[in-house]
Amino acid sequence: MADRPLPGLPDEEVEELLGRLETLLDRLERATGPVAELAGQAVEGLALMYGTALARVVALADDRAPDLVSSLVQDELLHHLLALHGLHPQPARERVRRALDDIRPGLRSRGVDVELIEVKDDVARVRWSAAGCGSTAAAIGRLIRDAVIGAAPEVRVETVTGPGGSRPPTLIPVESLLRGPTIVRGDPG
Repeated sequence: MADRPLPGLPDEEVEELLGRLETLLDRLERATGPVAELAGQAVEGLALMYGTALARVVALADDRAPDLVSSLVQDELLHHLLALHGLHPQPARERVRRALDDIRPGLRSRGVDVELIEVKDDVARVRWSAAGCGSTAAAIGRLIRDAVIGAAPEVRVETVTGPGGSRPPTLIPVESLLRGPTIVRGDPG
Protein backbone atom coordinates (compact mmCIF):
# COMPACT_ATOMS: atom_id res chain seq x y z
CA MET A 1 0.00 0.00 0.00
CA ALA A 2 1.46 3.35 -1.05
CA ASP A 3 1.88 6.17 1.43
CA ARG A 4 -0.98 8.58 1.15
CA PRO A 5 -0.13 12.23 0.64
CA LEU A 6 0.06 14.31 3.78
CA PRO A 7 -2.52 17.07 4.22
CA GLY A 8 -1.62 20.71 3.84
CA LEU A 9 0.96 22.28 1.58
CA PRO A 10 3.43 20.13 -0.35
CA ASP A 11 7.03 20.24 0.97
CA GLU A 12 8.19 22.55 -1.83
CA GLU A 13 5.53 25.12 -0.95
CA VAL A 14 6.35 24.76 2.76
CA GLU A 15 9.99 25.64 1.98
CA GLU A 16 8.90 28.68 -0.02
CA LEU A 17 6.55 29.78 2.76
CA LEU A 18 9.28 29.36 5.38
CA GLY A 19 11.57 31.56 3.29
CA ARG A 20 8.90 34.24 2.96
CA LEU A 21 8.09 34.04 6.69
CA GLU A 22 11.77 34.41 7.58
CA THR A 23 11.99 37.54 5.41
CA LEU A 24 8.82 38.97 6.94
CA LEU A 25 9.97 38.23 10.49
CA ASP A 26 13.34 39.88 9.77
CA ARG A 27 11.52 42.97 8.52
CA LEU A 28 9.20 42.91 11.54
CA GLU A 29 12.16 42.76 13.93
CA ARG A 30 13.61 45.91 12.34
CA ALA A 31 10.30 47.77 12.32
CA THR A 32 9.57 50.34 15.01
CA GLY A 33 6.47 51.85 16.48
CA PRO A 34 3.34 50.62 18.26
CA VAL A 35 2.00 48.62 15.29
CA ALA A 36 5.33 46.79 14.90
CA GLU A 37 5.38 46.05 18.63
CA LEU A 38 1.79 44.77 18.50
CA ALA A 39 2.57 42.57 15.48
CA GLY A 40 5.63 41.15 17.25
CA GLN A 41 3.54 40.31 20.32
CA ALA A 42 0.92 38.63 18.10
CA VAL A 43 3.57 36.48 16.39
CA GLU A 44 5.08 35.50 19.77
CA GLY A 45 1.61 34.62 21.10
CA LEU A 46 0.77 32.50 18.07
CA ALA A 47 4.12 30.69 18.25
CA LEU A 48 3.58 29.98 21.95
CA MET A 49 0.03 28.73 21.36
CA TYR A 50 1.04 26.44 18.47
CA GLY A 51 4.07 25.22 20.42
CA THR A 52 1.84 24.36 23.36
CA ALA A 53 -0.59 22.51 21.09
CA LEU A 54 2.28 20.60 19.50
CA ALA A 55 3.62 19.71 22.96
CA ARG A 56 0.23 18.25 23.85
CA VAL A 57 0.15 16.21 20.62
CA VAL A 58 3.61 14.81 21.36
CA ALA A 59 2.70 14.01 24.98
CA LEU A 60 -0.52 12.25 23.96
CA ALA A 61 1.24 10.34 21.20
CA ASP A 62 4.06 9.35 23.53
CA ASP A 63 1.55 8.03 26.10
CA ARG A 64 -0.60 6.10 23.62
CA ALA A 65 1.64 5.28 20.66
CA PRO A 66 5.37 5.82 21.30
CA ASP A 67 6.24 4.72 17.75
CA LEU A 68 4.13 7.61 16.45
CA VAL A 69 6.56 10.16 17.93
CA SER A 70 9.40 8.49 16.01
CA SER A 71 7.29 8.74 12.87
CA LEU A 72 6.57 12.42 13.49
CA VAL A 73 10.26 13.35 13.47
CA GLN A 74 10.67 11.71 10.06
CA ASP A 75 8.56 14.49 8.54
CA GLU A 76 10.89 17.42 7.79
CA LEU A 77 8.42 20.13 8.79
CA LEU A 78 7.45 18.41 12.04
CA HIS A 79 11.12 17.70 12.78
CA HIS A 80 11.89 21.43 12.58
CA LEU A 81 8.84 22.49 14.57
CA LEU A 82 9.53 19.97 17.32
CA ALA A 83 13.14 21.17 17.57
CA LEU A 84 12.15 24.82 17.44
CA HIS A 85 9.74 24.37 20.36
CA GLY A 86 12.17 22.22 22.38
CA LEU A 87 10.02 19.12 21.94
CA HIS A 88 12.24 16.99 19.73
CA PRO A 89 12.63 13.54 21.29
CA GLN A 90 16.21 13.18 20.05
CA PRO A 91 18.96 15.19 21.76
CA ALA A 92 20.47 18.08 19.79
CA ARG A 93 23.89 16.38 19.86
CA GLU A 94 22.49 13.32 18.09
CA ARG A 95 20.72 15.43 15.45
CA VAL A 96 23.82 17.56 14.80
CA ARG A 97 26.01 14.46 14.53
CA ARG A 98 23.60 12.93 12.01
CA ALA A 99 23.49 16.16 9.98
CA LEU A 100 27.29 16.24 9.81
CA ASP A 101 27.33 12.57 8.80
CA ASP A 102 24.95 13.44 5.96
CA ILE A 103 27.17 16.21 4.53
CA ARG A 104 30.52 14.51 5.24
CA PRO A 105 30.73 12.57 1.92
CA GLY A 106 30.21 15.75 -0.12
CA LEU A 107 32.78 17.61 1.95
CA ARG A 108 35.31 14.77 1.68
CA SER A 109 34.98 14.88 -2.09
CA ARG A 110 36.21 18.50 -1.78
CA GLY A 111 39.10 17.49 0.48
CA VAL A 112 37.40 18.66 3.68
CA ASP A 113 36.60 16.72 6.83
CA VAL A 114 34.21 17.78 9.58
CA GLU A 115 33.75 16.64 13.17
CA LEU A 116 31.50 17.55 16.06
CA ILE A 117 33.52 18.74 19.04
CA GLU A 118 30.60 19.22 21.43
CA VAL A 119 27.08 20.49 21.96
CA LYS A 120 26.94 22.38 25.23
CA ASP A 121 24.79 25.24 26.50
CA ASP A 122 22.88 25.46 23.19
CA VAL A 123 26.12 25.85 21.21
CA ALA A 124 27.34 23.28 18.70
CA ARG A 125 31.13 23.48 18.23
CA VAL A 126 32.22 21.97 14.93
CA ARG A 127 35.77 21.56 13.60
CA TRP A 128 36.52 21.25 9.92
CA SER A 129 39.70 21.10 7.90
CA ALA A 130 40.33 24.18 5.79
CA ALA A 131 40.84 23.76 2.08
CA GLY A 132 41.06 26.20 -0.79
CA CYS A 133 40.76 29.96 -0.78
CA GLY A 134 38.83 32.21 1.58
CA SER A 135 35.67 32.18 -0.54
CA THR A 136 35.67 28.36 -0.55
CA ALA A 137 36.19 28.35 3.21
CA ALA A 138 33.26 30.74 3.66
CA ALA A 139 31.02 28.54 1.49
CA ILE A 140 32.02 25.43 3.47
CA GLY A 141 31.36 27.25 6.74
CA ARG A 142 27.87 28.25 5.50
CA LEU A 143 27.15 24.68 4.36
CA ILE A 144 28.09 23.32 7.78
CA ARG A 145 26.08 26.00 9.63
CA ASP A 146 23.02 25.41 7.44
CA ALA A 147 23.18 21.64 8.01
CA VAL A 148 23.51 22.02 11.78
CA ILE A 149 20.75 24.64 12.06
CA GLY A 150 18.51 22.54 9.83
CA ALA A 151 18.89 19.61 12.21
CA ALA A 152 18.90 21.56 15.46
CA PRO A 153 17.51 25.09 15.04
CA GLU A 154 17.70 25.65 18.78
CA VAL A 155 21.53 25.72 18.80
CA ARG A 156 24.07 28.34 17.75
CA VAL A 157 26.98 27.11 15.66
CA GLU A 158 30.63 27.84 16.33
CA THR A 159 33.03 26.57 13.71
CA VAL A 160 36.73 25.98 14.17
CA THR A 161 38.90 25.28 11.16
CA GLY A 162 41.95 23.10 10.88
CA PRO A 163 43.23 20.52 13.32
CA GLY A 164 44.61 23.18 15.66
CA GLY A 165 41.76 25.63 15.27
CA SER A 166 43.58 27.84 12.78
CA ARG A 167 41.73 30.50 10.82
CA PRO A 168 40.44 29.77 7.31
CA PRO A 169 43.02 30.42 4.62
CA THR A 170 42.99 33.89 3.11
CA LEU A 171 42.57 34.57 -0.55
CA ILE A 172 45.88 35.26 -2.29
CA PRO A 173 45.47 37.60 -5.27
CA VAL A 174 46.47 35.98 -8.57
CA GLU A 175 48.58 39.04 -9.45
CA SER A 176 50.86 38.39 -6.51
CA LEU A 177 51.43 34.83 -7.66
CA LEU A 178 52.40 35.98 -11.15
CA ARG A 179 54.82 38.70 -10.00
CA GLY A 180 58.47 37.89 -9.56
CA PRO A 181 60.11 38.23 -6.16
CA THR A 182 60.86 41.72 -4.92
CA ILE A 183 64.54 42.13 -4.10
CA VAL A 184 65.27 44.54 -1.29
CA ARG A 185 68.82 45.88 -1.35
CA GLY A 186 70.37 47.52 1.58
CA ASP A 187 72.21 50.84 1.41
CA PRO A 188 75.76 49.96 0.31
CA GLY A 189 77.28 52.76 2.40
